[in-house]
Amino acid sequence: MSAMASAGARLRTLYEAEWAWRLDQFADVTGLDVGVDPDRPLYAKLPDASSAAQAARLAYWRRVADDLDHIDPDELSGRDRLDYRVYRDQIAALLERQVWRDFEAPLNADSAFWSETAAIARRPMRQAGDHERWIAQMRDLPRYFGEMTEQMRAGLRRGFTPPRVTLDGRESAIRAVAEAPPEASVYFTPFRAAPVTDALRGEALSVIAKAVAPAHRELLRFFEEEYRPGCRETLAAADLPEGRAYYLSKVREHTTEDRSPEDIHAFGRSEVARLRTQMSDAMAETGRPGSLAAFAAFLRADPQFYARSGEELLMRAAWIAKSFDAVAAGYFGKLPRARFAIRPVPAEIAPYYTAGRGGPGVYLLNTYRPETRPLYSLPALTLHESAPGHAFQIALAMEDEALPAFRRQTYLPAYAEGWALYCEHLGLEMGLYATPYERFGMLAYQVWRAARLVVDTGVHWLGWGRDEAIAYLADNTTLPRHEIVSEVDRYISWPGQALSYYLGEACIRDCRHRAEVALGSRFDIRGFHDMVLALGSVPLAVVREATDHFISAHAPSAP
Repeated sequence: MSAMASAGARLRTLYEAEWAWRLDQFADVTGLDVGVDPDRPLYAKLPDASSAAQAARLAYWRRVADDLDHIDPDELSGRDRLDYRVYRDQIAALLERQVWRDFEAPLNADSAFWSETAAIARRPMRQAGDHERWIAQMRDLPRYFGEMTEQMRAGLRRGFTPPRVTLDGRESAIRAVAEAPPEASVYFTPFRAAPVTDALRGEALSVIAKAVAPAHRELLRFFEEEYRPGCRETLAAADLPEGRAYYLSKVREHTTEDRSPEDIHAFGRSEVARLRTQMSDAMAETGRPGSLAAFAAFLRADPQFYARSGEELLMRAAWIAKSFDAVAAGYFGKLPRARFAIRPVPAEIAPYYTAGRGGPGVYLLNTYRPETRPLYSLPALTLHESAPGHAFQIALAMEDEALPAFRRQTYLPAYAEGWALYCEHLGLEMGLYATPYERFGMLAYQVWRAARLVVDTGVHWLGWGRDEAIAYLADNTTLPRHEIVSEVDRYISWPGQALSYYLGEACIRDCRHRAEVALGSRFDIRGFHDMVLALGSVPLAVVREATDHFISAHAPSAP
């Protein structure tokens, strides 16, 4: 066997074994950005969250990193070399999370481990035995919740917690399960419509009553009496133990690059200024020029811009999604086989959830208080979360069997969120913004993401207060007050995540511009999009290098 074949075989053996181990470690809980394969049978267990298991994971990933160090990338073929690079970055990020003990704070203002377990109940259960395995998971819930609670106690002891102010109301999802009768519990969802036996339904109801609900009642008591009162009052990640180094690790994790917070902050401010000029032009097009504050007040007050019900919001989103289908072939050569559903965000988490979220097979739209959900922003939101955004991009990656599983089923926010935000802007070219107000809505979403760069770095690196962050978003976006507060709390409790969107989009748009300038009339938009999407979820540097290869392959001198 040649040195190249040998190195490639060693790499594949390493990542295939580690991926299988990783899936088993985290079972059906979606932690660590492991994607959910809807055709994989459920596990009959929940993860081991004990301190011993956490130490074992750290040791395992350190061994994997050491094994990678003993593979010379120069001995790998082109495809293996790319896999090596992506995989090495992935392992480095997993190691950093484990070293910093992120598992001691398994919640933020946006999501928590108890919402992740509840989400499993909403997954399609397609494989024989899934319902029995789900019952086994529910039986295992008290053990899992107990271990997670102990990790949170460890975080409390060292001051490693989310800011207390960001946790108000976050117990509502726990309370919903703790107080609901078994037949109304979200955990009973798989047994309502499926053709399952009465015996299985009875067993599920019994387990929910005897294991699931009591575990949630105990968690609720801990959260209200011990955890939230003990959480820190400071806001910045820099105020955590070794906080400035920790924040830099979060910047690196979420952007896949070593970029200083000061540079990101300055870039965000310059982009907000640029986009504000474009927003003024769009305002003039509506016939209502003036200050952004006055225009925003008009948009917030006029009922023409809001749905009268959650159902209307869902139907309008469906219309926008189908409008994309009509033009998709002009912009993409390869389309995913998978379809997606449009569903409301579950009621128990909707009050503090984002406006929408997309993934394989589903676009969740927040219908809570529809009078605060502007219709002029709905086209941009739908393009981001459904197609050609997340529900499109993730499906294409999962269907590409030429990619190893660790690239098909993982999520790097700089790439995935950057792509989805790029899709919002792409809607202009596709003609999917029918009115000046919808075009303004798209720009308002763009400036919101640029403002995140300023707010995230402002809070976590430069010492901004919560009121200062809220005021900056209020002054530079048209988001409703309810959403501004929810978003700021999300950024405060999830350091660095907000940086991924706009920096990722800026990378993709820059790559496209370089290709257009270099190739001129030979530039093919379908080919460019297919190239970006064929990468799977990769660091931004890989997108830039792939663009270089795309330009070389299509240049006039190329064979």
